[in-house]
Amino acid sequence: MERFIQETPVPSQNPPVLHSYDVVVIGGGMSGLCAAIASARQGASTVLVQDRGVFGGNASSEMRMHISGASCHWGKKNASETGILMELQLENKYLNDSYNYSIWDGVLWSAALETKNLTVFMNTTMERVHSDGKAIQGVDCYQMTTERRLRLVGDVYLDCTGNGTLGYFAGAAYAIGREGRAAYGEKDAPEVPDGETMGNTIYFVAEDRGRPVKFTKPSWAYTFDESDFVHRYHGDIVVYHDADDVVVLKPGEDYADHADQLVEKYDVKSGYWWIELGGDWKDIIGQAEEIRWELYRTIYGVWDHIKNGGDHGAENYELVWVGNLPGTRESRRLLGDHILTEQEILANARHPDAVAYGGWPMDEHVAPGFRAKGAIPSRVRSFPGLYTIPYGCYCSANISNLMMAGRNISASKLAMGSTRVMATCAVGGEAAGTAAAMASRLGLTPRAFGQTHMAELQQELLKNDCYIPGLRNQDPEDLAPRARVSASSQQTGYEAGQVLSGIARTEEGGDVNLWRSRAMGPEGERLRLDWSEPVSIGQVRLTLDPDLSEERCISVSKAFLDKEPVGVPVTLLRDYTLTAYREGRAVWSRRVEGNYQRLNVLDLPQAVEADCLELHVQATNGCPEARVFEVRVYG
Repeated sequence: MERFIQETPVPSQNPPVLHSYDVVVIGGGMSGLCAAIASARQGASTVLVQDRGVFGGNASSEMRMHISGASCHWGKKNASETGILMELQLENKYLNDSYNYSIWDGVLWSAALETKNLTVFMNTTMERVHSDGKAIQGVDCYQMTTERRLRLVGDVYLDCTGNGTLGYFAGAAYAIGREGRAAYGEKDAPEVPDGETMGNTIYFVAEDRGRPVKFTKPSWAYTFDESDFVHRYHGDIVVYHDADDVVVLKPGEDYADHADQLVEKYDVKSGYWWIELGGDWKDIIGQAEEIRWELYRTIYGVWDHIKNGGDHGAENYELVWVGNLPGTRESRRLLGDHILTEQEILANARHPDAVAYGGWPMDEHVAPGFRAKGAIPSRVRSFPGLYTIPYGCYCSANISNLMMAGRNISASKLAMGSTRVMATCAVGGEAAGTAAAMASRLGLTPRAFGQTHMAELQQELLKNDCYIPGLRNQDPEDLAPRARVSASSQQTGYEAGQVLSGIARTEEGGDVNLWRSRAMGPEGERLRLDWSEPVSIGQVRLTLDPDLSEERCISVSKAFLDKEPVGVPVTLLRDYTLTAYREGRAVWSRRVEGNYQRLNVLDLPQAVEADCLELHVQATNGCPEARVFEVRVYG
C-alpha cells in the first residue's frame, strides 16, 4: 500500500503575519493596559501584547498584589490616582466588593476588549525586535495558544514590559542596579556603583480552618529557625501576606531610625513582604527561574517554621495558595531624555513638562532580601507632598520612536524606589499612551511631539481626569469657564463657583475645588451654568467626588481590607438629570441612574444651542449632600 506524506512547514518556518498599527504596546500590566486604552481612546489604532493569560501584572490573580501609589495607603490625603486606573477600580468596586480576583481579571480583560480601536494579543511573547539602533522597524511575536507568529509594525512603540525588554532588544540605553553618588549627586547613593537591585517576592495565602491543620514540609523546602527572622516579624498570622506597604515617616526620618519601635508594627500590618530574593544575584533577569525556585523553597520553609517551629498562632491555618510567578520590583531602567533623581522627589519638583506624579516613599529593600540575616529588610526614605514626573522620563534617549511606562522608566535607582509602584506606573502609562497616539496622529516622534505640543498634551490629560500637580484647566475648547455658576444651596468654602476652579480635586493644604450643597431635601439639589449668549453643546463632562483620601483597590490582605469602605463611594452622585435650555425651553435632557464612576462623559446625539445647563441631583450613593468637583462643556 502506497503512503502519501504531506510535508507541512513547522510554525517556526512560517513567515509571521504582518499587522500595522499607529501604536504598539508591549506588556499588559497596569501601565501597559492604561497606556493601550488611553492610546485607543485618542483614536489611534493600537495593539496590546501581553505574554500572560490575564492583565494587571503584579495586580492580577497570578500574583495578587494590591495597587500602591502616592496616597501611601491612607498616609497622604487627597492623593489617590484618577484617570483610567480609578475607572477600573471603581468598576471593580461596583461589581466585586467581595474582592474575587477572578472577577478583577474580568474587569481588566473586558476593559481592553471593549475599547474601540484596540487589538489585543494575549498569551503572546515578543521574541524579536527589528531595530537599527536608532528606531524600531517592527516586533515579532509568537502566540502560544494558537501557534501563530505575528509581525507588528507601528509609528510609536511603548515598552511596558517591566524589564525594559523591548528597549533592550532594540538597543536602547539602559541602567541596572545602584549608581555611585557621583552619577547624579544623590546624597543617599553609595560611594561606588554596585549593581544591586531589590529582589523578587512570591506571595502566599493562608486561611483559618477553625480546627488544627497539619503541615508536612516537602523535602526540597528549606529549614529555618528564629535566628533567620530577626527584624522579620511573623508572630501574628493574617489571611494574606503581601509586599511593600510602607510606614510614612516625618521628613528626614527613615526606617532604620525607628527600627525598634516600627519593625513589629510594620510587619504585622504588612505581611511577609520580606520573603525576597535575587537583588544581589549576578543577573536578576537571566537567573529569574533560579530565583523563582529558591523563593518557592523559601516560602515553604518559612511556612514550616510558622506551623512547626514554635507557637506562632498558626495551628488552625492552612496554606491554600502559593504564587508560581514572583513579583519583580526592579530590573532594567531605560534611560530617557530626563532621568528623575532623589533630589527632585524630595523637593516635590514641578517640571514644566510634567505629565504624571508620585508620592510613594523612596523604598529601598536590602539586596539579599531574606538572606540578609539580621539586617533591617528595607530603608524607607519618606517625604511629605507629591512630585511630578516629566515627559522626558517616558521617551527613550536614543531610540526615536520608543516610549516606556512602568517601573522601567528613566529614573535613578533611588528615584525608581518611588516611581515603581503600580498606581504611579498606571498614570504614567496613561500619559505615555495618550502622547504616543497624539504624536502618531501628527506624524511626529515622541520627542518632537513633546517639544512642540506639551501644553496640548497636558490639557488633554487633565480633561481625561489625570492629575498633574501645579497645572489647571486652561482648555480653550471648554465652554464652562465662560458661564456664570449658581446652585440651589452651598456650604461655606464649597461654593458653586468651585466647579470652575480648573482643578478637579482637593489639594492637600490648598483649595478644596469642590461644590458641596447643604443637606439634600426631597427635591434634590441643582447646579446651573448660564451663558450670556447661546453656546453649542455637544458634550458634558462631570468630575465627581469618590473621596480621594480613601483606598479602593483589590487586595486579599485582611489588614488592608478592614480599612477600606464597603461598597460604591457614598460621595458619588447616583441619580441625576442634565438639561440644556434655550431661552427657558428645554432643548436636550439626559437622565442618569445608578452612577458609580467619578468621571461622567455625556455625549449629545447632536449639538444643541443653549444658554443654560442645569444639573439636577436626585440622589447620591449615601452622602447627605451633592458634591461636584468640575463641570466641562464642549461643542
